[in-house]
Amino acid sequence: MSSTIHKSSSFDSSYDVVVIGAGLGGLGAALNLALSQKSVLLLEQHNLPGGFASSFVRGRFEFEISLHEMCAVGPPEGPLKGPIRYVLHDESSVDVEFVPVPEAYHLILTGEEHKINVKLPFGVENFIDTVCSAVPETPRESLVKYFDLCRECSEALTFVARSKGKIDFKTLMVKYASFLTTSGYSVAEVTNKFRFPRKTLDLLYPYSCYMGLPASRLDFTIWASLLHLYITQGAYIPKGTSHQMCSAIDTRIRELGGQTEYNTKVKKILVEDRKVVGVETDDGEKIKAKYVITNCSPHLVYGKLISPASAVPVEAHKLNNSRRLGVSAFVVYMGLDASPKDLNLESYGYFISPHMDTEKINKSMLQYENMPDLTASICLNNAIPDCSPPGTTILSITTAFGIDVWKNITPETYFATKNKFARQMIEQVSKALDSPISEHIEEIEVATPQTFSRYTGSFKGGVYGYDLDPWDSLVIRSQVKNKEEFFKGLEFAGGFAAMGHGYNSSLLSGRQAARSVLWKMKKEGG
Repeated sequence: MSSTIHKSSSFDSSYDVVVIGAGLGGLGAALNLALSQKSVLLLEQHNLPGGFASSFVRGRFEFEISLHEMCAVGPPEGPLKGPIRYVLHDESSVDVEFVPVPEAYHLILTGEEHKINVKLPFGVENFIDTVCSAVPETPRESLVKYFDLCRECSEALTFVARSKGKIDFKTLMVKYASFLTTSGYSVAEVTNKFRFPRKTLDLLYPYSCYMGLPASRLDFTIWASLLHLYITQGAYIPKGTSHQMCSAIDTRIRELGGQTEYNTKVKKILVEDRKVVGVETDDGEKIKAKYVITNCSPHLVYGKLISPASAVPVEAHKLNNSRRLGVSAFVVYMGLDASPKDLNLESYGYFISPHMDTEKINKSMLQYENMPDLTASICLNNAIPDCSPPGTTILSITTAFGIDVWKNITPETYFATKNKFARQMIEQVSKALDSPISEHIEEIEVATPQTFSRYTGSFKGGVYGYDLDPWDSLVIRSQVKNKEEFFKGLEFAGGFAAMGHGYNSSLLSGRQAARSVLWKMKKEGG
């Protein structure tokens, strides 16, 4: 599915809320505000909604730009139904269909130290059975306790999210004591207490690549919730691609009375006396609003958008400078003229690497002499068989680079470097799967950090928000949120907001930002 949404020329003089950016955070915010019958204007500089959550067409194939899979969706009915399905279906009646991903992941390690080829299933018991079968020395009882801890952390995060910044610590201490005990520690610090064999950790850690951090730096609470949600609820993808999902959200916003405008860039967020008073577009049109929700990064907001710039307090710049930007991505998209069966592609999602040492993987992301060690591949047809014509396959291969690595690539070496990495990635996957991929390429596109920067305006091509270090993760951000509100009426949504990056977190952060605005409106009698 592909469509273009054109710019309109009519704005009201004022709105209850202006939302900047139609990424998932901005869409989630505008949707919730429209549901609450507030006058909301969503402005997007691109001609399509979604940001990274979109697709593109080459020849006979439509490729997902960034989506591998979504957690927090869950099945349509029952206790495992997730918040994404609730928000989009039950609460908002958005016309999007989700299909399940068949397995958690297929891990292939090719190094001499530990060769492994294992398909990990969903379901905690099934997952534990598979790990213990593949690595018999795994202490099963410890693994059961580990997943119990992950469940508690996930449930505690839900409790914290529902507290609206007023956390009941007495309840936390009674019901979620282990959550408090592990909060503020890294994945490595907590997981190492369970004394799992190295080979068990290899099977346990692949999802960490979705966070872009090694186990020594990744916040355990976030990791625990991620692992719990994926393994218990399964993973899902929109049947009609991310673009269809985002277009359906846009449609629903407009059906509810909200206004969405594309090809419209916001140049300034106007403030007076530390209060938001409106925005100004690139065309010089000023629009009044007491509240602005932005899907942009605080770096962009405080560095360029706030007007007058002198109104930005030094504390805002210090906060920005203290945080670390997440990774950028490199993706090879291929349309292949053979079926998945003919290409020996039996699974939906593959993690392939010489090893699963997250420290070494992270180090390999910080150089540009060779491709990083780990790739994550998706064969879309194994979740949606008719996503491409009969007898064809859509395959994408993704890896990640540190945010500053590609600054060393010059215009003269750009294409040679891009092609070198693409060849290395195709060779790695072909060899691991014993697949004749290169012989069947009908369409191919390669996206680099520069591609993502040009497409979305993301700084240095970053595809995640700020790194989720233990000192700057969801729990900490939730506790200090009020201290970081430098302008009354300004809220953040998307990958740079408190909930962190990822499809589900970005979408839910938009809803959270909208509900924060609605609460403030009610408090002010609006």
